Amino acid sequence: MKLDIVIPVLNEERGLSRSIDAIIKYCDENLPSWNYRVVIADNGSTDGTPEIGQFLAVEHQVVSYVRIHQKGRGRALKQVWSVSKSDIVAYMDVDLSTDLEALPRALYQVTERKMDICVGSRLLSKSIVENRSFYRGFISRCYSLLFRLLFFVSFRDAQCGFKVVLKSSLDDVLEHVRDSGWFFDTELLILFEKSGFKVSEIPVVWVDDPNSKVNVMKTAWGDLKGLFRLRFGGLSVCKKIISNRSQT
Repeated sequence: MKLDIVIPVLNEERGLSRSIDAIIKYCDENLPSWNYRVVIADNGSTDGTPEIGQFLAVEHQVVSYVRIHQKGRGRALKQVWSVSKSDIVAYMDVDLSTDLEALPRALYQVTERKMDICVGSRLLSKSIVENRSFYRGFISRCYSLLFRLLFFVSFRDAQCGFKVVLKSSLDDVLEHVRDSGWFFDTELLILFEKSGFKVSEIPVVWVDDPNSKVNVMKTAWGDLKGLFRLRFGGLSVCKKIISNRSQT
C-alpha cells in the first residue's frame, strides 16, 4: 500500500534535516512493506527551510518538497492531501514530539481495524507526556472538555500533531473543512465523527518541545471561534457528506 507522510513546516531550518532523516530511517526499518513518501509542506517559510527542503528532495528519492506561499498548517495539509494518490495519508509535527512508534500502531488501526482516521492522544491513561508545562496541559484538557461538551464526540485530543487517515474517506470530508490554521485538526475530526466515519484514538509517547513557536493564547482564541462557528451552523455540511457517501 502507498503512504504519504506530510510534515508541515514553517521556518524549521534548524531541525528539518534531522527529523526527515529520522523518519526515513524508521520507515525503512519498521515499514518494509509500505511504499511510503515523505512530503515536506512548507507554508510560507522565510528562513533557509526552502533550500533545505529542496536539497532533501534531491538527496532522498522518497522525499518531496512542496512550497505553499501562504501560512497555515491546515492550508498546507489540505493542499498536499487533496492531490495525494496514496491509499493512506498521515501527518506529524516536524519536531517529532510524538514518538514514531505510534506510526505502525496507527496504520494497524486504519488497515486492519478498518478505521477511517486514527489520531494520537496525549490525554489517554496510557499516554506518556514529558516536559509539558502545567499551563499547556491545563489548557489542553479544558479545550478537550469544551469540544466534547459542545459536540458529544468520542475523541479527547484533537490537537496532537499526529494523524493517519484513509484517503478514500478523507476525500469525502476534506473539501468541507474551512479552517486553514490550527483549528483545522479539530474541525476535520468533528466532521469525520459527525458524518458517521470511524475515529480511533491511540495513546502516544509525547515529548513537548520547549522551543515550540505555537502562541497558546492566539491559538486558543482561534479554536474557540472555530468551535462556535461549527456549533451554530457549521455542522450542516455533515448532511451533505452523508448524502454523498450514500450515493457512492
